[in-house]
Amino acid sequence: MDIRAFIASLDLTLPNVLFALALAAVSFIAVHGVLALFRRRLDTLSDESAHRPVAEVLKKTLARTSNLVVFATSILIGLSALDLPVPWNTRVSHLWFLTVGLQLAIYLHSAIKVTARRYFQAHGQAAADAQVTVAHTLIIWVLQTSVWVIFALALLANLGINISTFVASLGIGGIAIALAVQNVLGDLFASLSIAIDKPFEVGDFISTPDTSGTVEKVGLKTTRLRAQSGEQIIVSNAELLKDTVSNFKRMVTRRIVFNLRAHPDTPASLAAKVPTAVAAFFERHEKVRFDRAHLAKYTQDYIEWEIVYTVLDSDYELFMNTQQAIILASMQMFADLGISTAPRAQQLLLQEVVEAGAPDVAQDRADPRQARHAASLRSLPKGA
Repeated sequence: MDIRAFIASLDLTLPNVLFALALAAVSFIAVHGVLALFRRRLDTLSDESAHRPVAEVLKKTLARTSNLVVFATSILIGLSALDLPVPWNTRVSHLWFLTVGLQLAIYLHSAIKVTARRYFQAHGQAAADAQVTVAHTLIIWVLQTSVWVIFALALLANLGINISTFVASLGIGGIAIALAVQNVLGDLFASLSIAIDKPFEVGDFISTPDTSGTVEKVGLKTTRLRAQSGEQIIVSNAELLKDTVSNFKRMVTRRIVFNLRAHPDTPASLAAKVPTAVAAFFERHEKVRFDRAHLAKYTQDYIEWEIVYTVLDSDYELFMNTQQAIILASMQMFADLGISTAPRAQQLLLQEVVEAGAPDVAQDRADPRQARHAASLRSLPKGA
């Protein structure tokens, strides 16, 4: 098709074309100017206060403005001033959707990345320049992929393509894939739960009913722990979150309950002195709060005192040193008061049961001489 014939089919005049070009140029300059002013204002807001995350997100998002999209938009603004025939008018409307939708997708892509990274850094212990974990990256990737999939489907629908069958096929295929890899997906979502909820982080010492250790890495499927004995323990994320997890690194204080036992024949006057003597032990220790000491049990085998105190620090070595000092002081206290910690002596009574019909056996065991006489009588012949 000849270019002149093509231009003639559009029914355009030179003044209209020049006006459209001028409008496109002005639009290009105006859009760039508005974006520059808006970004400068956002820079000012970000410098005035460090606690304005919205301004920072908008500034980094607008930095992703595509010059190509701005140029295409300016051309489309110029074309809108022309009276185009019906086929070309429809095509220009499709181009409007493509350019505007593409730029919005780019903005959302950047906004998701900036917002997610800022959220993870604000709720984590990583530095500002540290890379996010694999789970964080996966979350960002899923959200960004969703934006582009939605944009692609909307673009196909705008072009007049029926996407209902395609969307249904994606749904069925997604269900089939989910059923095939449900264990992997379970660990994957457990990894996302760990990343967002943060029940523990790398470096925390955790304990479950089955295992314990220091967290070295939280992956997409497994979590790696370093046991105190030195070996590495690999636990499935889904299985790890099914159990009760104790995070000892976040412990603030330690509450300790232990018992002291003594002989049940201990006089009541001496037993009453034990709680006061135990309370005096804790006055010598720092970062320790004495709670109570009571005589809790009195049985035929022992009497028992229950002692409760709190170590005002999570350090395990401090706890063990304090516990050792309290036990040694208790041993010395019992020795000073003359209280015996030996258990009550046990007496074992043995009794032999004699079966019915054998009285002579019992009688023989009772008196050897009678047993010999009975044996001699049994050996005589009948009628003797």
